[in-house]
Formats: sequence, C-alpha cells, structure tokens
Amino acid sequence: MRLDKFLCDCQIGTRSEVKKIIKAGRVTVNGTTPKTADIKIDEAKDIVCIDSKTLKYEKYLYYILHKPAGCVTANKDNLHKTVMDYMPNECKKDCSPVGRLDLDTEGLLLITNDGKLSHELLSPTHHVSKTYYAKLDKPVPQDAVRLFKDGIDIGDEKPTLPAELDILDEDFPSARLAIYEGRFHQVKRMFKAVGCEVTYLRRETFGSLTLENLPKGEYKKITINEITGITETTK
Repeated sequence: MRLDKFLCDCQIGTRSEVKKIIKAGRVTVNGTTPKTADIKIDEAKDIVCIDSKTLKYEKYLYYILHKPAGCVTANKDNLHKTVMDYMPNECKKDCSPVGRLDLDTEGLLLITNDGKLSHELLSPTHHVSKTYYAKLDKPVPQDAVRLFKDGIDIGDEKPTLPAELDILDEDFPSARLAIYEGRFHQVKRMFKAVGCEVTYLRRETFGSLTLENLPKGEYKKITINEITGITETTK
C-alpha cells in the first residue's frame, strides 16, 4: 500500500494534506523519515508514526448504532437525516449499514465496510437471528405463538420462516419476536396477519450483538471477535 493511501485510510487527512505532512517530515516508517508519499509499505508489519505517535491500520471497521426513529437507513438522503449522520468521520467514507430499519423503527444497526460479511449476513442462506420488541394497538391473540412458530402467510410467495413469539403484556399490548430472515416490513406484516398494528418497534439483538446500555443515537466500535460471534449464530 502507498504511504499516502495508508495515512488517508487512517483519517489523517486528504491525499493532498497527507503529502504536505510527509514533506514536512512529520511521518516516519520504521524509524526512517520518507522523502516521498508514494513509497510502498506493509500495513500489517511496518510501524508508521506521525509526530512520534504510532498509527494503527484497520482494514475493516465495525460499529453498532442505536438507531433513533426519524432517520433513514442509508448513506445519503435528500429528505431525512440518515444513520450515517450519527457516525464518526472514519466510518462515513466506506462503511454502510447491514440491512435496514424503517424510518420509525429504533434499535440495533450494524455498520461496516466489510462487504463480504455484509453479504453473508444478508444472504437468505444465513438465517441470522434478529430480536424485536414491539408495542401493539391491541392484545396479540394467543394462537399467534403457534402461527409464528409454524411460519405465517404475510402475502409473499412463501410463508415466513419459523419465528419465536413471546407475548409480554395484554393490558399494555407488547411482545418480543425473534425472526431469522429480513423481508420487507416483515415484523409489522407478521403482526398485521394476526390482526395487530405495530405502534412502536425496536430491534434489540442482531445475532450475538446486543444494545446493552447503548443510548439512543449513540454508536460503539466493536471487535472482530464480536463479529465472529454473529456468524456463529447463523444456520
């Protein structure tokens, strides 16, 4: 990798800015001050410092965002704030959300620049569990537990995959639902199929990832080990 690209990927500055930094002698590679920006380095082995501070290169970035309602799951949008507006600058260049949450849906969203992982997690052959907490306009019928477990018709060519429903409260109708696929408006359509309208929806888990105590609108950088935990939950 070229030195200037390495510095850009580390969010030191634009290509022209990092060339000036290199020319000013502020950068060292393995203790030596390079004269040009186009020298090749091994990002996995070489020690690159700026102003004597060692830079850590990360090929892939992984974040959890507690998405608030009112923003769209997209990199850009002309009408609404996007989830990327909540993310740090290092994340905005190459990262994208994995899947999507509706405009009015809150909760856990994974954001990364690891395209291969994103494809695997969204593939129909990798049934990653996703758990949602829902408030409803009326009590959920008791037979919905069986209907969801068997797979329910929501108007698509095929019924949904088996899902796990836990009815939480009938006086203040709410439920928790675990699904293993990601169809368009799936959770809302599943509840509608048993006569209920979703009035509030929050995704609580994605595979092995959880929101824990992450405040709404905040993000957390996670490790590759935590990401591996997701893939281990696939079927």
